[in-house]
Amino acid sequence: MASLGENLLGIVNKLQDLVFNTIGNDSLDLPQIVVVGSQSSGKSSVLENIVGRDFLPRGSGIVTRRPLILQLINVPSDNDAPEGSEVYEPHTPASVESQGEWGEFHHIPGRQFTNFQDVKREIENETARIAGNNKGINRSPINLKIYSPHVLSLTLVDLPGLTKVPIGDQPSDIEKQTRNLISEYIAKPNSIILAVSPANVDIVNSEALKLARHVDPLGRRTIGVLTKIDLMDHGTNALDILSGRVYPLKLGFIGVVNRSQQDIQGNKTLAEALKSESDFFKHHPAYRNMANRCGTQFLAKSLNTTLMAHIRERLPDIKARLNTLMGQTQQELASYGDMHFNGKEHKGALILQLMTRFASSFISSIDGTSTEISTKELCGGARIYYIFNSVFGNSLETIDPTTNLSALDIRTAIRNSTGPRPSLFVPELAFDLLVKPQIKLLEIPSQRCVELVYEELIKICHTCGSTELTRFPRLQGKLIEVVSDLLRERLGPASSYVESLISIQRAYINTNHPNFLGAAAAMSHVVTKKQENEKKKLLQEERERREKRRQKELGATNGVDGHEEEDEISEKAEGLPHRSKMHKSGRSASPHVRQNGTSASIAERIGQRAGSEMQFSAQANPKDSFLNYFFGKDGAPGGGPGVGQAASSAQNPNLGRHVSQSAEPSITQSIRRQEERNTHRSPAQQTRDEDYAREYDYNSPFGNNTEPALTDREAMETELIRALISSYFDIVRESIADQVPKAVMHLLVNHSKDVVQNRLVSELYREDMFEELLYEDDAVKKEREKCERLLKTYREAAKIVGEVL
Repeated sequence: MASLGENLLGIVNKLQDLVFNTIGNDSLDLPQIVVVGSQSSGKSSVLENIVGRDFLPRGSGIVTRRPLILQLINVPSDNDAPEGSEVYEPHTPASVESQGEWGEFHHIPGRQFTNFQDVKREIENETARIAGNNKGINRSPINLKIYSPHVLSLTLVDLPGLTKVPIGDQPSDIEKQTRNLISEYIAKPNSIILAVSPANVDIVNSEALKLARHVDPLGRRTIGVLTKIDLMDHGTNALDILSGRVYPLKLGFIGVVNRSQQDIQGNKTLAEALKSESDFFKHHPAYRNMANRCGTQFLAKSLNTTLMAHIRERLPDIKARLNTLMGQTQQELASYGDMHFNGKEHKGALILQLMTRFASSFISSIDGTSTEISTKELCGGARIYYIFNSVFGNSLETIDPTTNLSALDIRTAIRNSTGPRPSLFVPELAFDLLVKPQIKLLEIPSQRCVELVYEELIKICHTCGSTELTRFPRLQGKLIEVVSDLLRERLGPASSYVESLISIQRAYINTNHPNFLGAAAAMSHVVTKKQENEKKKLLQEERERREKRRQKELGATNGVDGHEEEDEISEKAEGLPHRSKMHKSGRSASPHVRQNGTSASIAERIGQRAGSEMQFSAQANPKDSFLNYFFGKDGAPGGGPGVGQAASSAQNPNLGRHVSQSAEPSITQSIRRQEERNTHRSPAQQTRDEDYAREYDYNSPFGNNTEPALTDREAMETELIRALISSYFDIVRESIADQVPKAVMHLLVNHSKDVVQNRLVSELYREDMFEELLYEDDAVKKEREKCERLLKTYREAAKIVGEVL
């Protein structure tokens, strides 16, 4: 066990060097002594007394502005001393200061500082280099090793002193920064806290003990150090504190006497200061009985003993911590993959493996079987389904098949399709001319559907990959490039096929489709709609007249005569006999009766108007109604040809102009007949003829923006064409909504899934490309190399710990 105790500190120093040199921080939480104290409490003097050298910077304000990790390593001065033994030779005034002592900095490897004034200057320069010259602090530590036969092996951490008020260029939160830095070190369970407090200040005001108590409330790993005992007021002493009666600590309090400022200015050596300290405790009446438990030498031995015991106690935990870190590091290194390639076979196998994973990830993302499915947004195959059903479907539904067709457009198409001949029916060619451009409206959303699916596949391609694949940016870029080229190659055929689907629908207008409305049904629908509109219009007019009559009755000042005059006007407008001819029920008739009579007149007028415009309704079937609209039932209802022709002309005077009539040989007879027709025509018929003549007046250009009023026949024909276009457009729209997604899936999505693996292998699996494809990203390479070094460090540390456990 003696050799174990002698080697424990050496083992911890090796671990600390190993971890610090590799990682740059103490991730193992190695046992060390952390020195804490207020500014000007004597921390630096305690450390210099332990080392026996004047090597720490001094001055006003915060001098220690970076943590100083101080490793004291005992080296025998006698070359014949057994290797591994520790010989402690305290400094004496007669000792040669430079013999066998030197310092080394971690940031200047290989250089030995035998002059400790140079050590002091290097600490100041390194502090200013990192922390600047504005008296601010920095968390980056300075690592210093001191080799000497006059020290005991210890690991000490000197931290900035606690301060209350910022001075000079110090930041306003300097106190908070200092406390956070100190708490970070003393909170580690494996750290021993060396709390330095001046004896000439009440112990209850000690900031060092306050911080230590916060992280070590039971005082199990705190050593108290009382400085400036020689500066206490006469008649007072620190016996109660040193004996543990005031503030109990498990590791106790140790009193020391440091050099005063006068001693420092007088160049009093540390060896002489240590001799004066020993004499002070031996001859002081209050402390001479405990002189052997006071002083710097006793403090150094106590720290050495305590640290070795602490290391021995914490070694099992350190070993367990090492095993955990090795497992975590091994797992992280495995995520970067293996970089030890043995020949082209190994490289080719790795590339093929990465290709297969990439292709599988691409396919599984589309099929929805990927293990890395997002829960935040739709992606992959679900996004494609959304495009088909929501985006594409809604865009088709929002298309109005006749919104861009005005009545003038439809009428012009009807007339152009008849040429110089008059039309007896609504020409089918006009329907073809109008419906084909409307079908073309479905092409834009269909092509957009193809583009959206293509964009989603490109997005899937860019998101496919693993952590191992990110190591090789060139390989990943080539994989994405090949798949993108494949998708771009399939985009053309898919777009062309979708375009051909629209062209196919426009190539042949199948009016025999079972879902097509047809001319007869469309006409029946139009007529029904027209009758409903007329009825609504008449009801609205009558409602307005009644309301007007009621308002006049309420505000009349001439009595009943005024009402009779108004009723007479209304009845004349309705075509009813005057109230004077209905004297039996006239003035005594109630308003209710008048309203019923008015309702009857409305129904009668609706029937008369509908009968005068079309002589087919409930008596004819749908097929007959289409013919009756243009030339009456059986061509001559109620009489011979003349009667039928006259009735047809009465219904629709425009139709009479289209039907050829037998010409009289005499011009005089023709003029006479025309005058007779003009004489017997109603004013409404004359007005419509005049409008028709103005419409075809060659003095005004045809197709101008001013749209002449439609005749009754033209209005009916326009509504009929609209109904037919809407019916056929719905059939085509339903077909396109079904066929376009199928075409996209077959030509773009499924084809890409089927050939992606073969395309990757054929394009990239070539020996001359292995080196280029396996070029590792610099950032990933550094992370992997760092991980390898870290794992190696942990394994070496485990080996070091395993030698003593």
